[in-house]
Amino acid sequence: MTSNELRRLLAYARPYSGHLLISVFLMACVGASQALTARLIVPIFDRVLNPQSADAPVKLFNIPGFNHDVYLDAFMPSGIHNVWTMVAVGILAVFFIKGLFDYCANYLVNYVGFSAVTDLRQEVFDRVVHQDAHFFEANSTARVMSSIMNDLEKIQVALSHILADLLRQSFTGIFLLAVVLQTDLKLAAFSLTVLPFVLVPTARLGKRLRRSTRSAQDAAADLNQALQETLSGHQVVKSFGAEEIESNRFRDRAERLRSSNLRYVAQQAVASPLIEFFGAGTIVALLTLAREQIKVGTMTTGDFTAFVIALLMLYEPVKRLTGIYNIFQQALGASQKVFEYLDRDQQVKEAPHAATLGRFKQAITFENIQFSYPTSERPVIDGITLDVKAGEVVALVGSSGAGKTTLANLVPRFYDVTSGAIKIDGHDLRQLKLASLRDHISIVAQDTFLFNDTVAANIGYGKLHATPEQIRVASRDALAEEFIDRLPEGYNTIIGERGTKLSGGQRQRLAIARALLKDAPILILDEATSHLDTESEVLVQQALQRLMEHRTVIVIAHRLSTVRRADKIVVLDRGKVAEFGKHDDLLAQGGIYRRLYELQFSEAPQET
Repeated sequence: MTSNELRRLLAYARPYSGHLLISVFLMACVGASQALTARLIVPIFDRVLNPQSADAPVKLFNIPGFNHDVYLDAFMPSGIHNVWTMVAVGILAVFFIKGLFDYCANYLVNYVGFSAVTDLRQEVFDRVVHQDAHFFEANSTARVMSSIMNDLEKIQVALSHILADLLRQSFTGIFLLAVVLQTDLKLAAFSLTVLPFVLVPTARLGKRLRRSTRSAQDAAADLNQALQETLSGHQVVKSFGAEEIESNRFRDRAERLRSSNLRYVAQQAVASPLIEFFGAGTIVALLTLAREQIKVGTMTTGDFTAFVIALLMLYEPVKRLTGIYNIFQQALGASQKVFEYLDRDQQVKEAPHAATLGRFKQAITFENIQFSYPTSERPVIDGITLDVKAGEVVALVGSSGAGKTTLANLVPRFYDVTSGAIKIDGHDLRQLKLASLRDHISIVAQDTFLFNDTVAANIGYGKLHATPEQIRVASRDALAEEFIDRLPEGYNTIIGERGTKLSGGQRQRLAIARALLKDAPILILDEATSHLDTESEVLVQQALQRLMEHRTVIVIAHRLSTVRRADKIVVLDRGKVAEFGKHDDLLAQGGIYRRLYELQFSEAPQET
C-alpha cells in the first residue's frame, strides 16, 4: 500500500488516537509476554530437570548494554524458593496477563477500526448523496452500493481485526527477535539470513493481490448489479419469459467472481508454504550447529531449546505479517473506488458566498440558455429564452426527446446550464444556496418514488417535523385520505418498496400530498398522470388542481385538460422554442402543436 493511501486511511483513526495508543501499549505487553514464555523454557530444562543446580537463582535474560541479569526470583513473593513452583507461577502469571491485555487491546483496536470505517462510510454516503445527476447517470446504483458496502467491508477488516493482529504480531516478533539475538548471536544471524528470501517475494506478491482484489470487487459489483436489476424488474423478466436469460447472465457474472476470488486465493496461499519451507530448512541447519555447541558446553540444553522455540514462534509472526501485508494490499484495492467517489468533484456546486433565496414573487427567467449532456453530440437545450411569471401555469409540449424534462430539471439545478442563465426574481440560480432554491420547488413526476416506510413517513418526507394533523390535512387535500383509512393500519401501514402495495393512482396521490405538505411556491409536474387509468386520472387531476392553486407551475403533460388550461404553452422541438402561445392560438397556427394535438388529443373529450 502506498504511503499516501495508507496515511489517508489511517487519518480516519486519528479521532480515536487515545484508544489506539492504549492498545499499542497493551499489545507491546502481549508481545513481551509471548517472548517471556520462550525464556521460561530455560529453567525447566536446566533447573527443574537438573536437580543438581536447584539452589542457584533462576536467570531469565540479560539486558544488553547494561550487563545486568534479570532473575525470576525477583518477581516471586517471599517464601517461594522451589524452582518448579516459581516457573509454574511465572507461566500462569504470564499467560493470565497476556490474555487480559490481549483482550483489552483487541477490543480497543477493533473499536478504533469500526469507528473509523463508520466515519469513512458516512463521508462516502454524504458525498454520494450530494452528487449531481451526472454522477448517477455515470454510476449504476448497484456499483455505488457495492463500493459503500463491500469495498468498505474489506477496509473495515484491515483497520480492525487485521490492525489488531498487526500490532500483536509486530510486538511479538520484536520481543522474540530480542530473545533469539540474546541467546546466541551467531545462530541468530545464521537463522535470519532466510528472511530476505521470504520478504522479497511477498512484497511482489502483494502488488498482484491488489490488482486481483480490484478485479474481484468489480466482478462482485457486476454480480450485484445483475441481482438488483433482476429483482427490481421481476415483472418485466416474467412478462418476457426471460428467467433463463437472467439466470445465465447471473451465472456468467458469478463465474467471473469465482475466478477472480480463486486467483486471489492462489496468490495469497503461496506465502505460507514459502515461509514454512525455509523455516524447516533453517531448523535442520540449526540442529546440526547447536549439537556441536552443546557438546563443548558453550550452550546449555535449556538455552538451545528456548532458542529453537523462540525461533519457531518468531516465524509465526513473520508468516502472519506477510498475510497482513497482503490483506492491506487487498484493502488498498478496495479503497480505490471509495476514494474515487470522495475525490470526484461535483459539477453542480454551491458558490462560496451563495445567497439565500427569499419568497418567490416575480418570475423564473430563462436567458438564452444552452445545455448539453457529456455524451450528447448536440445541445439538448439550444438557445431558449422564456419568462414564467409568478402564478402562471406554463405547459411544455413537444415530441419525445425535444428537451421538455431536461428544461424542467434545470430549474432545481439538477444540472447547470452550459451557457446563458436561469434566474429567479433576478437571482442567477448558480449564486443561490441549493437548499434555499430547492426549498422553493416541489416536483411530482410520472415515476413516483416512495420509500419502504409508512404512509405517514412518506407524506411527511415533504416537511420535517410535520405533525400528524398536518399530514392528514395534506392527504385529505390530495384526495388520499379515503384509501389511506382503508389500509390495514391506516397511516402506519408499510407500503412496500417503491410503494408496491399501492396502485398507481394511490402512489401519485401520496406524492401530491407530499408536495402539498411541502407547500413550495414553484411546482413542476412531469407527466404526472400519463400512466394512470381513467378513474385514477380523474382523482389525480382533481388533486393536482388543488396543488396548482396559488402556485407557479411548469407542467410537462400530454393530457388535454392540463394543456388547455395553461396560461402559456411552449412547444419545443430539438431543444428550441418552436411555437409559443395559448391553446386556441396554437391550434389556429397549424404548426407542430396542431399536429401533436391531432395525434395525441383528437380522441380526448372537448372541455368547455
